[in-house]
Amino acid sequence: MTLSKTNSARETASSLSGKSMKRILYLIRLLGVAGGVVAAQALAEPLSVQDREEIVRLGSAQGRSARDLDPLLERVGKVGEKGFPTESMVNKVKEGLAKGVEPQRIDQVLRQMTERLESAHEVLEEARARGIVEGNRQRALEAMAEALARGATKEEVRELTRMSLEGKQKVTQDVLAAGAKGLAVMKEANVSTKDGAALLGEGIRQGYRANELLDLSREVKRRGSDFQEGRVSLQQLRERIGRGEKIDQLFREDRSGSRSDDRSGRGDRDRSPRDRSEQDRAERDGRADHDDRGDRGDRKVQQERYERIDRPDRFEKMDRSDRPERIDRLDRPERPDRSGRGRD
Repeated sequence: MTLSKTNSARETASSLSGKSMKRILYLIRLLGVAGGVVAAQALAEPLSVQDREEIVRLGSAQGRSARDLDPLLERVGKVGEKGFPTESMVNKVKEGLAKGVEPQRIDQVLRQMTERLESAHEVLEEARARGIVEGNRQRALEAMAEALARGATKEEVRELTRMSLEGKQKVTQDVLAAGAKGLAVMKEANVSTKDGAALLGEGIRQGYRANELLDLSREVKRRGSDFQEGRVSLQQLRERIGRGEKIDQLFREDRSGSRSDDRSGRGDRDRSPRDRSEQDRAERDGRADHDDRGDRGDRKVQQERYERIDRPDRFEKMDRSDRPERIDRLDRPERPDRSGRGRD
């Protein structure tokens, strides 16, 4: 009898413990799901409390109601839910409201930005399927979206992807996006797509980082006239990159002022395009200044001869000590600017 009661008590305790354990596991799973939902909402939430408050404040200052602002916040929220960066969109909303732009017009701009981000995502995913490593995805999306907005095309990005994969370096999406943005920058300086892509593709193959590719494109754009007029060749620049030269070597400033004669030939080859173009301009200005002073001197002597013939009395009364002062006055007028600078 005693043994039977003991077994019964054990079975009851075991049953209760089993039910309690199941209940505890159920609660853990429930909390886990709830926590996952909260975490997902937090990740998808594109706007911080501070951003929302600032947008509402800017809208209220312009007389905008919450109903006017809801479509803008909703569009930014949907973009954030896709995992796209929203910082630039949030800044655009704030900028537009601060300037008093109609919410409908701001929404049109946000729609265009959304389309570019979607296109950038599509291009980057295609590149990843071909072998490009993901890298910094948010930065890649922003840079690629800007590249497409500034004139780069999907076909050009595909060609740049192909060139990038020819090297031994692992190429990330953010590097590819920087190359695409750099190509758009060069196109703004009327550099051909073929030459620009070849230059940037060589840089990517040689392990240029994203910021170095952007610096390279900006330097090429800044020296656009040198390339267009043939003073500098993109082909030569690409060959130097292929030999392993970095951006600071390609466009370094020559601060030595001058080089010795025995190094002049090698120095001319090593100088950056800007150094050579500035030297050419300096030489042209120097020759123009020398010719200008010579012309003025000849005209001055000839003028004195005519005055001596027409008015001899004037020169007879002139003291020797007065002549330097008169010559100084003749030299005083500024010569015309022949450099072309300052003109519209």
